[in-house]
Amino acid sequence: MTLLEAAAALRKREVSSVELTAAALRTIDRLNPATNAIITVMADAARERARQADAELARGAGRGPLHGIPIAVKDLFCTKGVRTTAGSKLFEHYVPDHDATVVEWLAHAGAVLIAKTGMHELAYGITSSNPHFGVIRNPWDRDRIPGGSSGGSAAAVASGMIFMAMGSDTGGSIRIPSSYCGTFGLKPTYGRVSRYGALPLAFSLDHMGPIARSVRDAAAVLNIIAGRDQRDPSSSRRAVENYVPEPEPSIRGLRIGLAENFYCERLDPEVDQALHAALRAAESRGAHVVSLRVPDIAAMNTVARLILLVEASAWLEPHLDHRDQFGPDVLALLDQGRLVPATDYVNAQRLRSTMQREFATLWTQVDCLITPTTPITAPHIGETTTTIAGEEEDVRLASTRLVRAINLLGLPAVSIPWQRDARGRPIGVQIIGQPFAEALILRVAQALLPAEVPVPQL
Repeated sequence: MTLLEAAAALRKREVSSVELTAAALRTIDRLNPATNAIITVMADAARERARQADAELARGAGRGPLHGIPIAVKDLFCTKGVRTTAGSKLFEHYVPDHDATVVEWLAHAGAVLIAKTGMHELAYGITSSNPHFGVIRNPWDRDRIPGGSSGGSAAAVASGMIFMAMGSDTGGSIRIPSSYCGTFGLKPTYGRVSRYGALPLAFSLDHMGPIARSVRDAAAVLNIIAGRDQRDPSSSRRAVENYVPEPEPSIRGLRIGLAENFYCERLDPEVDQALHAALRAAESRGAHVVSLRVPDIAAMNTVARLILLVEASAWLEPHLDHRDQFGPDVLALLDQGRLVPATDYVNAQRLRSTMQREFATLWTQVDCLITPTTPITAPHIGETTTTIAGEEEDVRLASTRLVRAINLLGLPAVSIPWQRDARGRPIGVQIIGQPFAEALILRVAQALLPAEVPVPQL
C-alpha cells in the first residue's frame, strides 16, 4: 500500500491511524533486527498522535493526505525532546529543544512521526556502515549496503516498515540509497525545502527531500515541505505549486535528453540496458529523445568534492580535537578538508557559478535529462573497490559519480527504481530538471513508472 492509498483508506474509514501506526510498529519490531534501519522508535508519542489524528479526522478536521500516516525522518532532523544523533558519537545524547522546519511542517500536516532512521556517520559517506550504531543492511540482499548517507530511510521504506522517510542529499545521499534499495528518492532544487534544524554537512550543497514507495507519494510530501522559511537564509521565495502528477500523465512532446558523454560511460551492462529501456519507454509515450553532450561533469564532481571537504571540516572544526569520537573514514575526510587552502575554496565557488551557467544552456535543447542514478547495483558491505566495464573504481566515487554534480548545480532530480538486475537487485534511473522543475520531473517519473514498487521478503 502506498502513502496516498493509505490516506484514501483513512478517509473512507476502512482503517484508522491507530491501526496503521500499530501495524508499522509491529513491522519495525519484526524487520528492523535484520536491517538496522531504525535508530530510535517513538512508539508512545506515535500512538498518542495517531489517536489525535483519528479524532480530528472523525470530526472532519482533515489536514491533507499525510494526516494520520506513520512516517520517519533521518536522524539528523532535530526533533524536540527526542535525541538527534546524526549517526555520530558527538551527538549520541543530543536532545534538541526545537523541531526542524521539515518535522514541524509534517506535524502540522498531521503526519505521525514514528521513528528516526539510521545513517552514515554525520551524513559523510555512502555505505551507512556506521561504526557507532551498527551496519545498516540492504533489504534486498543483507550482505550489501543500502547506500548512504540516508541508508536507513531507504531501507525502512523499501522493507515496508513505513510509508515515507525524509532524507538529506549533499552528494547523492537520497538518490544513491534509493537506487540501491529500489525506492523513489527526490532531491528538490536547492532552497526549495528548508534546511533549518537539520544538522548540516555542507551548507551550500545540502538538500532535504523524501524517500517513498511511489512517485505520487514523494510529490505529496513535497507539497507539504516546500516553501519559504525565514529561518533558512537559502530558502527560496518562489511560489509553491501542486507537485502531485495525475495517475497517468502525458509526456507527449517533451524533449528528454540523453547525454552521449559521461552519463553513458563506464556503466554495468544491466544498468546501461535499464537506461535505454527507460528512454524507449519515454519514446513510446510520445516524448522525443534528444542526444546531446553535457559540460564537463567530471570537473564539476571535483569542484563539488572540494567544496564538501572544506564546508564539512569547517562545521565540525570545534569537535576535531576529540578524534576518538569519529569513525576512521569520516575522520580521514575531515582531515583532508582542513588542508585545503582558502584560495582553492573561493576559486571552486567561482568555478561553480561558471559551471551553473554552462549547464543552464542545455535547457534550450531539452526539458529534462534521463541518466542512470548509479553505474552499479548495491556493492557488498565492506567492499571498497568495484570493477565496471573492466576498470577498477573506488566504490564511493563510483556511487557518487552520476549524482554529485547535481548538488553543485542545485538542480532537482528524482531517482526511480526502473527494474532489477539478474540477481534481483534494484537499478535506479535518474531524471534531472532545470531549477524548480520538480513538477515536470515528477510527471515524467509517473508517466514512466506509475506502479508501486515491490517489497522484499525478509
